[in-house]
Parts: sequence; structure tokens; C-alpha cells
Amino acid sequence: MNAILFDLDGVLYEGDKAVAGAAAAVDWFEQRDIPHLFLTNTTSKPRSSLVEKLAGFGIHSSPDNFLTPPIAASHWLKQHVSGRIALFTPTATRADFAGLQLCDDRAETGADAVVVGDLGESWDFNTLNRAFRLLHNNPDAKLVALGMTRYWRAADGLRLDTAPFVKALQHATGREVVVLGKPALAFYRTAVEMLQQKPADTIMIGDDIRSDIEGAQQAGLRTILVGSGKFQRSDLELGITPDAFIDTIAALPDWWRNQIGFS
Repeated sequence: MNAILFDLDGVLYEGDKAVAGAAAAVDWFEQRDIPHLFLTNTTSKPRSSLVEKLAGFGIHSSPDNFLTPPIAASHWLKQHVSGRIALFTPTATRADFAGLQLCDDRAETGADAVVVGDLGESWDFNTLNRAFRLLHNNPDAKLVALGMTRYWRAADGLRLDTAPFVKALQHATGREVVVLGKPALAFYRTAVEMLQQKPADTIMIGDDIRSDIEGAQQAGLRTILVGSGKFQRSDLELGITPDAFIDTIAALPDWWRNQIGFS
């Protein structure tokens, strides 16, 4: 193994509290110059805010250390789309699409790709209908989703996430969707490409048996499941077998030393 991908919530921290030993574990990889990235499905926060959050837990990082769905989408779009892009994403993450040709925010034609993220309360009929018109007016336009989470729990209760709006656009247009977020293959392949590694030489550590472990395995990566975050013992009965299990990330350096022989 030459590189590692760190899930964030549930591995390095839980909510606003760091997992014990997380800072020391990440620092161990930093000191040995082992290539690594931090992976998250969040589409509502820029990488700079994630850097600040980790810094509050004593974990050093830079924006280039993160792969988020907007970054993965930008990477994919630069490789596969040569025209204009229509963004239906939070304002905070628009900087991640720098270098792309963007449609005017009022355009209803002229898009070669429509990118859909979690707009939250900014969704309304006219906004969703504009996304539909952009796709309908160009049968070759790509529909790109920044993840396919159905809903999430906010402070005031459950809220719709990205998937219901993407499904509405799929149903109306008959368009296939390119998903760029865990557990999509394209997301993990982008991570490996950013590290300039082979999938088999890269390991993913996470707490979600399906999104982190099964998703990474389908992309050809090796995996470590942690017993923190959303992990439940019943996860081990689903027929998905990680390459290793550790109680928390604090045990990762010792595991790596035993497996790889690092001092």
C-alpha cells in the first residue's frame, strides 16, 4: 500500500468532537510523506472551511488535500465536457468549478452539462424547471449529480437532499446520471488519479460499510472499517468484508506498521 484515503465524519471526528487519537494518526502519515486525501460527500461547504474544521481538531491540511463531490465533478467535466456548464449548487462551492465555462444563472439553453447539488431551501419550481429545460433543449447534455443522498438530518429535522431532485430530472428527461460522490466508482477513481496511484495500492478507511467500504472495493481499493461513527456490529453481517477492522483511527499507525513495515 502506497496511499490512503481518509473519510472525515465518523473517522476523524463525530459532529463537533474529534475522535481520540485522530490528530496523531494523521500526523504519523504526514511525517512519513505517505500520499493521502480526505474524502467527504459534503457539497455545501468549500474546502477552506473543511481545512478550518480539521485545524480545530489539531489536524493539519490544505485545500488540495480534499476530494469533495464538486472537486470530483470539476475534474470529470474537464475531461469529458468541452462546452458550457450549468451549476445548480450552493454558492459556497462554486469556486471549485473555476476554469470551466459556466452558463448564466438565468440561462435555459446552451448547457452541455447540468450539475446538481444540494441547494436546500433555494430549490423552487422555477429553479428545477430551468434545470429541466437546459437538459431538454440539448439531448446530449450530461446530467451530473454531486452524490445521491436522499435526505439528511438537520437541527430542525429531516430534509430532502440531492437525489429527489436528480430523480425528478431523470424521470422528466429520460437522461442517465453521472454520480460524483461516494460510493460512485468515478469518485474513487478520481481520488486515485489525484494521488497518482493504482487502486490496488491505495486503502480507504471509513465507518460506512456501504459508501466507504463496498464503494471503494468496487473501485479496486483495499479497505479498513473503523468501529467509530455510524458503524454497527450488524454491518459485519451484510456480506461486505473489509480488508481490516480497527476500533478507531488511533490504531491505524500500529496496523500500518505491522502490515507494511514502516517504522
